[in-house]
Parts: sequence; structure tokens; C-alpha cells
Amino acid sequence: MRWAVLLAGGSGTRFWPLSTPQTPKQLLPLSGAGSTAEEAVERLTGSIPRERVLVVAGEALATPLRALLKLPAENFLVEPRAASTGPALIWATWEAQRRDSDAEVLSLHADWVVGDAAAFRRTADLALTTARTHDRLVTVGVVPSRPETGYGYIVPGAPLDDASRTVARFSEKPDAATALDLMAAGALWNSGLFAWTAGRLLAETLRYTPEVSVALPRLEAGDVVGFFQAVTPISIDVGLLERSGAVAVVSGSFAWDDVGTWQALARVRPKDPGGNVLVGPGVLHESHDCIVWSDRDPIVLSWVKDLVVVQANGRILVMPTERAAEMKQLLDALPAEVRDIRT
Repeated sequence: MRWAVLLAGGSGTRFWPLSTPQTPKQLLPLSGAGSTAEEAVERLTGSIPRERVLVVAGEALATPLRALLKLPAENFLVEPRAASTGPALIWATWEAQRRDSDAEVLSLHADWVVGDAAAFRRTADLALTTARTHDRLVTVGVVPSRPETGYGYIVPGAPLDDASRTVARFSEKPDAATALDLMAAGALWNSGLFAWTAGRLLAETLRYTPEVSVALPRLEAGDVVGFFQAVTPISIDVGLLERSGAVAVVSGSFAWDDVGTWQALARVRPKDPGGNVLVGPGVLHESHDCIVWSDRDPIVLSWVKDLVVVQANGRILVMPTERAAEMKQLLDALPAEVRDIRT
């Protein structure tokens, strides 16, 4: 009765110029030899069978994902339009229940890097068990390793049992000082790994998420296009988890990173003695704490530090590592003929 829903949409623009609309972040080998999407499916082995892994993505990515993941064709759910994670997960959960009336659903993203697959599976099992036992929507929190301002945080509430707690509140992308206060108070990163029974999620959607529930009759009628036309785009966090009183949190006992920027490669890739990450041909001479990626020619750095240097898809990017999170501002400032890449 256990199903997984893999959210595999998104453009991954913060990894420009390596990522493109045709090959976004989740199709790239950011942490190793395989893509993060392949790693996500492989990580489920022994926990959820491949025939019960549903993949949600837009039309542009459905074809490469089918070739890459080699799952049953009917397991690819193609969104008619992007409408954020709320409609996507509610649709996928409805589909799991259509195929299995007693479905339990684990929701995960295709662009994560996880350090311990076995620990991930143990946590996933705990989350699914908690969802069934306590009849709640479950979110997995990860113990923070730094005051990250790009993540959401969960403040746990009263215990439900030895391994799970209620949720006192959510805090979305706090500033650095607030993040430190949250860490001191025992808050967890909101990883985006969720578990629920299909029945509970759909019941909570009807009660708390009018942006999506108004369109559920379209799904009942088999009209997926009409469903996506009728919904209001909204994230599952804002649209449901932050509104429902039936939410629990369990703690994840695995290293987790959503690899949001070039800077994140220093956390998920091996580093040389100078703290550099080098992918592809290159030489780093008396250079420190640099991220270097080349898909073609050797890159030589000498007597520099704290740089991101990327050669990919006919473009060369050089920027300070500390500014990697500001990629969107850079792309907005670029001429279209430089910014837009067709592969």
C-alpha cells in the first residue's frame, strides 16, 4: 500500500550555465556519477517498489525522465502547467488512491543529495508508520548544521510518542539571527520529505485548501487538464501543512542537502587539501575554496580563492562563491542572447 511521489519539475536556474531548460538541476550529476533524479529512485530500493513510484513533471522533462529512470510509463504524471507543489502532490496522491484505495504516500524531491540511503529509508518508514498510526500529515525535520536562511524551519510541539511530535509552528526562510534563535530552540529544517495516507491528505485538502479542493471534482471526472486550469498555484506547505491541525514531525537521521546553489557543491563533493571542488579538467595552483566545473576545456586557477568558475554549454561563469545565491539577479541582468541556452 506504500507509494512514493517524486517531484521532478523545476528549472534549476541557480546552476546556470550548466543547467538549461532541457537539462535542469535534477538531470545533472551534481553529487556523483548519476543524476540526482536517478539517485532519488535508487534510494527507495528496499522500501518502495519501483512500480509504485510516481513521477510528477512537466511535458518538457517527461521524455528525458522516462529514459533516465526506466519506470513504468503509466507512473509518469505530466502536469499540463506548473502550479507549485500543492496541486501536484494532491493530484499524485489522488492518483495513488485511485490505484490503491488504502494508499500511503511518501513525497520527496528529485534534486536532493542524501548522505546515508539506509538512514533515509529508516526515516521514511518511520514517517509512513507515524502517518498511519496517528492519522496525521507527517513532515520530516533535519537537525540544522548551520543557520541557513534559504530553508524553512519547524518548531516541534508536544510529543505524540517517543519518535514523533506535533508541530508548534513553521518559520519560512528566516534571517540569520532568527535562524540561530530557532536552532537554539531545537527547531529543525523542513526537508520537504512528507508522508501521509491518501485519505487523510484529501480530507485535509477539502477542509483547508480551497485553492485546490474546488477543482477536485475535475479529477473525479478524469479531467486532469481541467483540474490544473481550475486550481490556484500554491505550495503544499502554505496551502495545507501550515493550516492543518493534523500535522506531525519526525526527525531525520541522515545528512540532507537540497543543493540549491553552486556553493552547495562544497558540501556534497570531495574537496582537495585547499578546500577546492574540481569537476572536469583543470588545475588549481595555490588556490583555495573554489568551485570549478568544466564540461570541455581545462580550467587553470592560480593565486585566487572563493570563486565559482564554470564552463558549460558555450558559456563561462566567474563569480564570488558568497554571491552564488544571487544567481537570479545575475540572470535577470543578462542579455537574452547570453542568458538563454538551447541544448
